[in-house]
Amino acid sequence: MTLQPDRSFALPRLGGKSAVIIFILTLVAFVLESQLAQYVQSTLQYRQPFFIFYIVHSAFAFTFPLHLLSLLFTAHTPVKSVLEGLSLAIKIHFAPSEQSHRTLLQSPFPRFRLLLLTAFLTVGVTIPALLWFISVSLSPLSDVTAIWNTNAFFAYIITVRLFKLRWDFRKILAVLIATFGVLAVVYGDANNADVPSTDHRKASKVSTGGARPKAPLVGDLLTLCASVGYGLYQVLYKRYAALPSDPEFELAGAYDPLPDSEDRPAHEIHSRSIEVDGLTYPPPFGLHANFLTCGIGLMTFFSLWTMLPVLHYSGYERFRLPPDMVTTLSIAGIAGSGLVFNGGLMILLGIWGPIVVSVGNLLTIVLVFLSDITFGQGMDVITPWTLLGSGGIVLAFGILVYDMMQPT
Repeated sequence: MTLQPDRSFALPRLGGKSAVIIFILTLVAFVLESQLAQYVQSTLQYRQPFFIFYIVHSAFAFTFPLHLLSLLFTAHTPVKSVLEGLSLAIKIHFAPSEQSHRTLLQSPFPRFRLLLLTAFLTVGVTIPALLWFISVSLSPLSDVTAIWNTNAFFAYIITVRLFKLRWDFRKILAVLIATFGVLAVVYGDANNADVPSTDHRKASKVSTGGARPKAPLVGDLLTLCASVGYGLYQVLYKRYAALPSDPEFELAGAYDPLPDSEDRPAHEIHSRSIEVDGLTYPPPFGLHANFLTCGIGLMTFFSLWTMLPVLHYSGYERFRLPPDMVTTLSIAGIAGSGLVFNGGLMILLGIWGPIVVSVGNLLTIVLVFLSDITFGQGMDVITPWTLLGSGGIVLAFGILVYDMMQPT
């Protein structure tokens, strides 16, 4: 039987329904993960940042099996066919530019190169994430959220410098508007004694019954380092790990289109459908990204556990199990929301690219603001600064979406 894959199934349009749903879930998951992480460490006083990080990132290993299960129950394509198509996509991704499609199908699977890529991805996501987990126990959550999300600014600078792109007025404007929007929401009313800023509202709300942030300056500096590192990680992930789908990067020469001829080079066949018996290619939407996310989870689980006894015997982080069911369930919630956030983020990075995704993540600030209105102090949280800042973030994301949808 000859299978003609449907490219729209594997790579939906940038404004497609699947991407929008994943984006919304990613935003909600980030807010939930942030709230629970500080609740566990500040309110419940379970300050084990590395152990929590280890649990959360090891949980990434479930992304790929869960995706396969969803395909098994929702798609009509056999799982074996999907796995073989994924294997072909990985071969093409690592193939030398001169290797033809005909020889590529017979070539061995690049296990070592995939393992090396997974190791680099694990390091790239571990350092910023670990700094983030440490910082949420030192600084107010709004500080951490705001500074972390400035990775949009760093992602754009790194993208332009690394790929020799031209400075784009719309993107610069969007990133600057988003950055000032964050500052307005978080710090706009900091000097107003009558109307506490989002920073103080959030700190008091999350830390009720627990300790106040004990080292805000150190936490903010750690978050800044994490933000720069994560901006770099997003750009490098898009460049070296994601399957090519971003028109901006393709035009910049970061990617090459893939061939439909068996005798053309492998680096020219990636974006076209391939007709092969019993094989689904391109892979279903998000499968490649979830495969890499799963690899990061497995790499974390089997390698970073060695740090637990080191930290314990050095006295830096004395290991202790969660003392009660509330703490255990809260950590499970962090792991679940972290799985959704990071899995969704890596899918979106492959579709939208680091700049749009980074600015889009700033909408978490707006979600926190809306949650304060709904579940917190009601209309009292609304100030000119929060309205201006939230509106600026939404406007910045709208500018980037508009720019992304323009014909090149």
